[in-house]
Amino acid sequence: MASVAIRYLRRLLNNYDMRGNSDSSEDMNVSLDGAQAADIKQWTEENSQTTLQRTYMNNLVMNYLVTEGFKEAAEKFAVEAGVTAPMDLSLMDERIRIRSAIQAGSIQEAMRMVTTLHPEILDDNSELYFHLQQLVLLELIREGRVEEAVIYAQEHLAERGASDPNVRQQLERTLALLAFPQPLSSPFADLLHPSHRQKVASELNAAILKAENFEETSPLLSELLKLLLWAQQKLLDVDVTFPVMTDLVSATLALPALPSANNK
Repeated sequence: MASVAIRYLRRLLNNYDMRGNSDSSEDMNVSLDGAQAADIKQWTEENSQTTLQRTYMNNLVMNYLVTEGFKEAAEKFAVEAGVTAPMDLSLMDERIRIRSAIQAGSIQEAMRMVTTLHPEILDDNSELYFHLQQLVLLELIREGRVEEAVIYAQEHLAERGASDPNVRQQLERTLALLAFPQPLSSPFADLLHPSHRQKVASELNAAILKAENFEETSPLLSELLKLLLWAQQKLLDVDVTFPVMTDLVSATLALPALPSANNK
């Protein structure tokens, strides 16, 4: 689906260059390439005719695997696709161990490994440090260790929460889990979902890459998808009608609702 999204993005950017900066209201209300007729099939077929070099796509995939720390997959992909990894893959081992520890819920062990590897990371990044401490608190709550959770919050997080409104809000959501007999069924259950660990693991991974002077600290594919969403919104802001990619995972296209005559 990545190739579909990239072709789609290229087309959006081309049309944004042509129309997005136009001062003519007439130009801004014209549909792109007949898309107003809801011919999503035609749009998709025309997108598929855009040529993307296989080397470009392979490098994009390799960048994602290396940046996110998927060493085994990167090794296999290098052999199968004939792509050279942008770094010595053995250098990924420490990052992989740290990410694995976070995903397994061993947050304090991950913090110890980070401190050994790059002592300055947690000192220089207070927001990341808070997110890791928040994970420690969440693991205590997950295990039902209520008293320990309260003590940990008081000793490690209360002072920061008192001085930072954003931290206080996140801390309040976390501690609110204690009010529910079944935290996983509470309105704040998202904090206990594995995806929350993954989010913090990616944040820490980016900080390690930055400390090791890597040019990219987040996958290029992620940046391209952010650019895709930005380009879509820019065209929608100037009332251009075109098939919007509503699901990045499946590359699903749909026409946005047309503005009513009363709103024009």
